[in-house]
Amino acid sequence: MSAMNPDDRAAVWLLANQRGVLSREQALANVVTEEGLRHRIRTGGPWQRLLPGVYLTATGQPTREQRLIAAILFAGPDSFITGPAALRNYGIRGPQTEIVDVLVPWTRRRASRQFVAIHRTSRTPPQWTSDGPLRFALAARAVADAVRELDKRADARAVVGSAVQKRRCTVKQLADELAAGPVRGSAQLRAVLAEVADGVRSAAEGDFRTLIGTSGLPQPMLNARLLLDGELLGIVDAWWPQAGVAVEVDSREWHFEPGAWEATMRRHRRLTAAGIYVIHVTPRQLRTEPDRIVRDIAAALRHGRPAAGIVSLAAAA
Repeated sequence: MSAMNPDDRAAVWLLANQRGVLSREQALANVVTEEGLRHRIRTGGPWQRLLPGVYLTATGQPTREQRLIAAILFAGPDSFITGPAALRNYGIRGPQTEIVDVLVPWTRRRASRQFVAIHRTSRTPPQWTSDGPLRFALAARAVADAVRELDKRADARAVVGSAVQKRRCTVKQLADELAAGPVRGSAQLRAVLAEVADGVRSAAEGDFRTLIGTSGLPQPMLNARLLLDGELLGIVDAWWPQAGVAVEVDSREWHFEPGAWEATMRRHRRLTAAGIYVIHVTPRQLRTEPDRIVRDIAAALRHGRPAAGIVSLAAAA
């Protein structure tokens, strides 16, 4: 490096920072001449064209990071990765897709190409996170943009539940995005946030709520706080006070973190010792044996009775 002139050092830094991905302008300004560029991107040459005006200075399959950098270079200044690609950056569960969604200013005339989906917007993010040359919309915006493209309520629940449970964003931030964003495609996000406000906390609990709503069973209290002699016994996913029956949706992702299994068992002992009948179901059982779950709950409700001394508080309390 010490033997290079300043331009050489700039080129080396640029190639390293952008993982070997360059725009045409960067290549001509820092690395090669017009003739050298044509030579390198020729058929069988050492470089390849990833997108119009964006090149990878190597052969072979580009990595995920190189594709993201290429998308940002193609989209231009003030562009931001959003949707599923941004969710993955935040560790949020989302749709599996090779498409990179990018927000660009409304005035920019840029069309989607290959693996890049361009979204022109009048609401360019005022804040973002960055990783080298990459710029990501904040988690709440990425969640809202991803959910707008989903057709299934269960998929929308999974995205929202993952983002909130992992504390990448808050329900209020998602509600603000819903209010500020376009009406088109907002139905799923609106419905899931209404479920959260009604006490549903995870995707599996949302699926359970849907099952109960279509089963003909009485509507339970969701995420109810149960107290005995002024002390909290526990918060249960569903609660029928008239029968003393509680249901716990035991999702490994949400509940089986280190130490959580022991906490679940302690809560189960406290509840049963107070005369509460507790039914445990898993997300897999909700998918594979919903009718059996409904029958078990119906039987418990028929034979149950109120638990003495239990005070029930709604989730909002």
